Amino acid sequence: MAIKIIAARLEGGKFHESVTKLRWVNPGSGETGESFVSAIVAWIEDDDGKAYVDEGIHRVGVEVVKPTFGPKFLRTRADGIWKNNLVELPRF
Repeated sequence: MAIKIIAARLEGGKFHESVTKLRWVNPGSGETGESFVSAIVAWIEDDDGKAYVDEGIHRVGVEVVKPTFGPKFLRTRADGIWKNNLVELPRF
């Protein structure tokens, strides 16, 4: 299953590490939801989940970032280049 991330909640900053919750839709089933980043990280790592955002006509994959210090967070990467798609999403 792949989910499309459509909105983000940031707390305490303007960067990827500040994204705390994401709103998503499963285009296949129409199911929608809101999940904490930690839950999506676990889903991607443990259940082989896939997430993406739309960038024009392209899909940009969401990947788990494992910093040396601090909790894991999510960020988009297209063609090997890190992007700012999550922090540019509408807020909720």
